[in-house]
Amino acid sequence: MQTRSRILDDIARLTNGAAGVASGMRDEVETLVQHRLERVLEGLDLVRREEFEAVEAVAIKAREEQEALEKRVAALEKKLAASARKKAPAKPKTDKS
Repeated sequence: MQTRSRILDDIARLTNGAAGVASGMRDEVETLVQHRLERVLEGLDLVRREEFEAVEAVAIKAREEQEALEKRVAALEKKLAASARKKAPAKPKTDKS
């Protein structure tokens, strides 16, 4: 009986050791893959999410300011045209008969 128990204990120790080695290998492979992926992504000249969102916010603000300025210029042009009409002297009608 004791021999059987020792054999089972040895098998259990071997299994635990193999599981530990497999876990360590898994961690190593994950680390290697992560480093390789980081190197590939760095070579692609990609932008980080934070940088993209910052530039996007600036572009949205610039677009809003541009639209506001377009409305302001249109209103000023309309006002200028109305002012020019009021100040322009009436042209006398000439009769060519």
